[in-house]
Parts: sequence; structure tokens; C-alpha cells
Amino acid sequence: MSIAHASGLNASVLVLNRQYLAVHVVGVRRAFALLVNQLAEVIHIEDGQYANYDFESWREISELKADFKAPDEDWIRSVNFEVCVPRVLRLLYYDRVPKQRVRLNRRNIFARDANLCQYCGKRFPTSELSLDHVLPTCRGGGASWENLVCACVKCNVRKGGRTPRQAGMKLITKPVRPRCSPLLTMKLGNPKYSSWKTFLDAAYWSVDLK
Repeated sequence: MSIAHASGLNASVLVLNRQYLAVHVVGVRRAFALLVNQLAEVIHIEDGQYANYDFESWREISELKADFKAPDEDWIRSVNFEVCVPRVLRLLYYDRVPKQRVRLNRRNIFARDANLCQYCGKRFPTSELSLDHVLPTCRGGGASWENLVCACVKCNVRKGGRTPRQAGMKLITKPVRPRCSPLLTMKLGNPKYSSWKTFLDAAYWSVDLK
């Protein structure tokens, strides 16, 4: 299926294994590739009821509801038809359970701190943020959830190779290891991904975001 450019391509899709356990979050192109190649099916929840669809049946459902699009739905258009972006897919041949971890990386730290500089409290775009070692590396501070925070360039330069106390600065919040993926938490705050909550209990909040 050739997918034309549309804003719906920016959406995300939760992917479950065969036992309905969350294993990944993927983009729309990857999601439809799984569907078209019959490697996955759509799991749709409506009025508390589960419904399973292959690509063709989901396309037919989309055609029926095309004139009654909900505000929180995403749609994409191919050369010959328009189809609703599913929120959840279930892999038909995958049983593995995801590892329970949250990766320590720049993206997750920015998400954990909600793009707020942890010294001045102002929110900045990602391009204007940096990572700060609370205990500087020159003093033995390592790269860990408890020692890395989001900081604006101005505050990072002001602090320099000192501890916050030495620099006369105070952290807004104490940095901790998140119990769930910060990026996933942000997505769950969006009403259009509310159906994901059905499949995400405490044991599977650390789903990898691709």
C-alpha cells in the first residue's frame, strides 16, 4: 500500500504480543506494513468491547466511518482510499515478553523533566537544553538517573564544574529513576491514546519507544 503524506503519519501505534502484552510503540508506516503483510491485526476497543480486524476489514470499517470522523482520530490517505490509523496492533506470531527497563538516554531525561530546566524552572525547546551532572564528572559524578538533570544552557554554564550548593543554585526536583517510560507517560496524557491504558499495567510501563 502506498501511503500519501498526511498529518496522521506522525501518530504512534501501540504493539502487543500474541498474549496482549505491550512490547513496542511504532510509527504509522511500520504499523501498516505489519498489517498489510498479515503479521498483525488491529485491536479496537469500543464501548468496552474488543474487536479484531485484519487490514481489509479495518479498511472497510474506515470507509463506513469516514463521514463521521472523531476529533481524536488520525487518518491517512493512499492513492485509492482513506483509512483510520489504528491505536493498537496485536502481533500474530510473537510471544516474547518485553524487558522491564527504562533506558537512560537524553530523550528520556528531557521527557522525565518535562523540558524544564531543573535550576531556573523555565521550559525550553529541546534544542535549547543540555544535560547537567548534578555532581560534576570532575568530582566523580557518573551518568545515572539520580545524577543527570535537564538544564538550560545559561544555568549549565553558570553552574560549571561545581555542585549546586557551591554554585548557589537549587534543584527544583530531586532526580530519580522513573518507574515507567517518561515518553510513554507523555503520550498517555493525550486523550487520543487513552485506549493504550487498557494494556499497560505496572509491569509493562517500560515499553520501548521506537
